[in-house]
Amino acid sequence: MTDVPIDPGFRSAWPGIEPLRAWARRHPVPADLLLACGLLGLALVVGAQGSGSGPQLVVVLLVLVAVLGFRRRFPLTVLVVTAALGVVQDLLGPQFPPTTVAVLIAVYTVAAYRDRYRVAAAVSAVAALTAAGIGEDTGFGTFLARLVFGTAIVTAAFALGVNVRTRRVYLASLHDRAVRAERERDQESQIAAARERARIAREMHDIIAHNLSVMIALADGAAFAARTNGAQAEAAAKHVSATGRQALDEMHRLLTVLRSNGDDSPRAPQPGIAALDELVNHVRATGLPATWTVTGRRFPLPPTVELAVYRVAQEALTNVLKHAVAPTSAKIHLTYDEPAVTLEVLDDGRPAPAAVTGAGHGLSGMRERASVTGGDVEAGPRPGGGWRVLGKFGSGA
Repeated sequence: MTDVPIDPGFRSAWPGIEPLRAWARRHPVPADLLLACGLLGLALVVGAQGSGSGPQLVVVLLVLVAVLGFRRRFPLTVLVVTAALGVVQDLLGPQFPPTTVAVLIAVYTVAAYRDRYRVAAAVSAVAALTAAGIGEDTGFGTFLARLVFGTAIVTAAFALGVNVRTRRVYLASLHDRAVRAERERDQESQIAAARERARIAREMHDIIAHNLSVMIALADGAAFAARTNGAQAEAAAKHVSATGRQALDEMHRLLTVLRSNGDDSPRAPQPGIAALDELVNHVRATGLPATWTVTGRRFPLPPTVELAVYRVAQEALTNVLKHAVAPTSAKIHLTYDEPAVTLEVLDDGRPAPAAVTGAGHGLSGMRERASVTGGDVEAGPRPGGGWRVLGKFGSGA
């Protein structure tokens, strides 16, 4: 059985003695020796009259002090030694008050530091304090008085020890709960930070991948048109410049949020379904005919759902520009069916090997975005040729 640890965060009602308490916790044996010397010395002074004197009493006192120095390490052993010494000393000589004090200290220690054998220890102490009366011809009344007195003081020491142990256990439980709460708070913070990093990574991927794909397609078109149609090449170059500036603006906004430590940083609205017009126009500017249609009765959607729909459509069109071979059209179809909305993106190009094998992180990113809204995304080749992305999004996010 191990001792119950004292809560290091506990502070005494008397702050002045806290350094002494801390020293006693670090050095239990010297502290117990000093306490034993003080209490036994006081008991010796108070009960000096009628106790007799002699070398044997000095030896008993030294033994008691030495034994009590290990009371917290070996509580039961100390109780047995002090009780046996008290019985022997009472049977062979006059009463010696320090022995009684030592027994009471041992009883308190057992009650405060041990769960098992506490009641047996208290009963043994009562028997030890009244054992001398059995062999003396003092009468039943004197023996009964001694028994009652011994029971009373042992009960008081026992109750004090139990009370101290209960308080120590309570403080230890408070400390453990505080440590667990702090650990859980740190874990929650780490989880929240990981989620935020994943969200930012998805945003960065969508912004960079889409705008770079559009810019590459525009630059290729401008290079081709420069040979035959200068005006068309100039228009394509302007689209490249505008797309690059838009990408820089979005990156700057995202990095501003990352660097900000407060809530007063300027915030731009996240793109939603209304921004699909501009998205489709960007794709058209690359030379790929793109359209989008809506069916069903529109109903309000949370911003998180609108952002997910937009980003999935953006990623699907980006994949068309990056991976589809010789596409002639791209179509976006949005269906409202309360409480959910379905997004379908179709193209008629031949899928590149990377798209067939599922290389890259685009599809996993689309599925993560849809899962946030309680939906899912499927992607694969169409039976008649081309590629199809189908996403379903819940409106309860």
